Amino acid sequence: MPELPEVETIRAGLDVHLPGRAIVRAQVLHPRPVRSFSGTPVQFETTLAGRVFASPQRRGKYLWLPFEDGDALVAHLGMSGQFRIDTPDAELPRHARVVFSLDDDRQLRFIDQRMFGGLELASGGAVLPASVSHIVPDMFDSEFDEARTVERIRGSQSAIKRLLLNQRVVSGIGNIYADEALWQAGVHPETPANSLNVGQVKAVLDAAKNVMTTAIASGGTSFDALYVNINGDSGYFALQLNAYSRAGLPCSRCGTTMQRTPFMGRSSVFCPTCQRLQSAANS
Repeated sequence: MPELPEVETIRAGLDVHLPGRAIVRAQVLHPRPVRSFSGTPVQFETTLAGRVFASPQRRGKYLWLPFEDGDALVAHLGMSGQFRIDTPDAELPRHARVVFSLDDDRQLRFIDQRMFGGLELASGGAVLPASVSHIVPDMFDSEFDEARTVERIRGSQSAIKRLLLNQRVVSGIGNIYADEALWQAGVHPETPANSLNVGQVKAVLDAAKNVMTTAIASGGTSFDALYVNINGDSGYFALQLNAYSRAGLPCSRCGTTMQRTPFMGRSSVFCPTCQRLQSAANS
């Protein structure tokens, strides 16, 4: 699933093209992506026609496209959701699901191979859609409260990585950037959060922001064609990974073989030398 850097890359690309553009026609090519809409796909098309886009917004991994009338189109990207800006004569991708014809003779295309994603019309959701309101501001948001976040993390006995993945504690981070941040900060992913001191938690958060800043500059992380930007280009942060997907390879800091361990139905990759497990007794 796209994490903050991938979603921000998409948001920034859309922000170049969408503000002020009106939808001339909406076409639902498959009903599943608009399954959250209360009416039929045809009614969805009718409801969207004539709307004018404002500047795209993001919180954590969540993206929405506000309209000038105060409503918004919330985009759930799921595992393979993509947006593309193209001309009508460009070949329509096989997995295109919804197409918006714009008033500048271009199209906004929503593509989703696996169809776990979708588009939701949020009434009055231009500033913050109700479906996103439970997500805390991410570290790039002016409303991010570092002191409060540190306090919440240190008040929990859960593993530090579990808290990094909790979008109600700190948003935008998924498995890739959690592994990368913990490696950079030298913290084992299963370290109980309440065993870390304030400086250690701040170091983890700083590492997460640094890693994601670098990833945004690289256009995000692409391992296959399921994540691309609005022009269909891949992100190149995979070339800079130090932990994620590097199990069995030497740690780029100390040379120790990186290890993989199961974690919450996924896995964590870490260096057993640089990231020693810390217990409450060591805090």
